[in-house]
Amino acid sequence: MILFELIDFDILRVMWWVLLGVLLIGFAVTDGFDMGVGALLPFVGKTDVERRMVLNTVGPVWEGNQVWFILGGGAIFAAWPPLYAVSFSGFYLAMFAVLAALILRPVGFTYRSKRDSQTWRNGWDWALFVGGAAPALLFGVAVGNVLLGVPFYLTEDLMPMYDGNFFTKFVGLLRPFAIVSGVVSLSMLLMHGAAWLTLKTEGPVQMRARTIGTYAGIVAALAYALAGVWLALGVDGFQIVSEVAANGPSNPLYSDVERGGSWMAAYSARPWIVIAPIMGFVGIAMAVLGLRAGREVSTLLWSKLAITGIISSVGLTMFPFILPSIVDPNSSLTVWDSSSSHQTLFVMLVAAVIFVPLILVYTAWVYKVLWGKVTEDDVTSGHSY
Repeated sequence: MILFELIDFDILRVMWWVLLGVLLIGFAVTDGFDMGVGALLPFVGKTDVERRMVLNTVGPVWEGNQVWFILGGGAIFAAWPPLYAVSFSGFYLAMFAVLAALILRPVGFTYRSKRDSQTWRNGWDWALFVGGAAPALLFGVAVGNVLLGVPFYLTEDLMPMYDGNFFTKFVGLLRPFAIVSGVVSLSMLLMHGAAWLTLKTEGPVQMRARTIGTYAGIVAALAYALAGVWLALGVDGFQIVSEVAANGPSNPLYSDVERGGSWMAAYSARPWIVIAPIMGFVGIAMAVLGLRAGREVSTLLWSKLAITGIISSVGLTMFPFILPSIVDPNSSLTVWDSSSSHQTLFVMLVAAVIFVPLILVYTAWVYKVLWGKVTEDDVTSGHSY
């Protein structure tokens, strides 16, 4: 027996679908609070010292948190090449905007304190705000568009083609439901950033973070509920109407897909997945209560649970679809027809089993070393951002 045949192809496909979700959640719960802190910076810090306190809560860890972003992108490229090709070609301007915003973060950290000028520093503070808020919003908009369906189709040789010109591909993403999804993402990460600041700071900065985080959590809960109702009543779902070849070739055109019905039919077919939205709502509620009560560690953990539930609810609701097409439903990408080869998935799984635990151990060690609050003395003496 060839080694990679120890695990069936369909099982490997599901395993990598799960692993992709884990990597995306890992990115959201780690780099998510970095983005939330950046978006909160001008509002929770009123003086230069306070803003330096805020920056020093994430300055030592944000680069390590980016590992999850790189791993997620790498997993899409290697495990789901059609998904990588279709999404990056269609969302090119949106991806460029996200990357441009993310680039502002290291530049802002590096240059903000290079000049002792309030105007100079205020400018970089707002750049860091954009670097946190813009990706948080656009990631949610992208998820909303995936649920709505994307205007692409595949040619006979599987080349992805999009309707519309270069500019309208970006403007076309700003559909009402997608904007609501963006609000969910942004408010969720603002709450998460506030939970992090509650843990890592004290005094006025902590109090402002608790207040803003409470309101952000309420907005996140309301927007998430609205998105759920809208998804149930106003968004068409997709379904495979032909026989599913779970071990078949990676060619989406071999499947027959229809658009219609509701995504919420997944909860009738697989009732257990309701645990995901429950986790989302319970996590938000407990995080908001924790922020109001001044609890620190548990609030951050509840916020992480909320993020895990919200992201999981999207994947579980859509399964087995990964990227549906509204132009040609038969071109929709699913777990069963858009993966890499059997051997490639197995080799990648072996690498993931080795290296992902090492990343987790190293990350845990870093947070243990950096445990504790950032105080005014920390930023006024010695090296700081």
